[in-house]
Amino acid sequence: MTASPARYFSLAALTPAPWKNGGGVTREIAAMPQGAGMGDFDWRISVADIAADGPFSAYPGIDRQIVLLEGAGVRLRADDGRFDHRLDRVGEPFAFAGEAGVHASLLDGPTRDFNVMTRRGRTRARAWSVREAVAVPGGTQATVMLVIAGEWHGDVQASTMPMRPGDGLVLGPGAPLHLRPASAESHCLLVTLDLDATP
Repeated sequence: MTASPARYFSLAALTPAPWKNGGGVTREIAAMPQGAGMGDFDWRISVADIAADGPFSAYPGIDRQIVLLEGAGVRLRADDGRFDHRLDRVGEPFAFAGEAGVHASLLDGPTRDFNVMTRRGRTRARAWSVREAVAVPGGTQATVMLVIAGEWHGDVQASTMPMRPGDGLVLGPGAPLHLRPASAESHCLLVTLDLDATP
């Protein structure tokens, strides 16, 4: 994330990177600390395109949330039987521990998913689906917003920016955000990232 308190982005402009297992590609929206790799981030938010069945990579010490954005969805099964979840409803987060072995099976063709990863003991995330006007006071670390459907108007830093599907916003620590839907079908995701108070 840049040093600016607010950054607009478009998924179409983000560079895709292939998964290690070749089952899809990922586009990083933001991560902290800046320049952190997959083994030393405090938090990371990305969008992944899943093109084939296969395992998820394990991330010990990481809490994960995944949200369906496009497609019929995917079935997520934990190797130890802890869960067997159909991720088939757009905009509904599903949380699980990153150390869990997970196998993903596509329900009916490729899907696109929103991913939130936070390092346990450092950062916690709240992800939720929004369809109405909302005021967000801002996270202690960051706030991230992504448009799923319709058009949204984001009021931040004394300016208003219209945003359409695939557009989003990354706000720095404590920056407030007011969001207004432009139509009945407007739908977006919000994530606030805060310091983890877990002892």
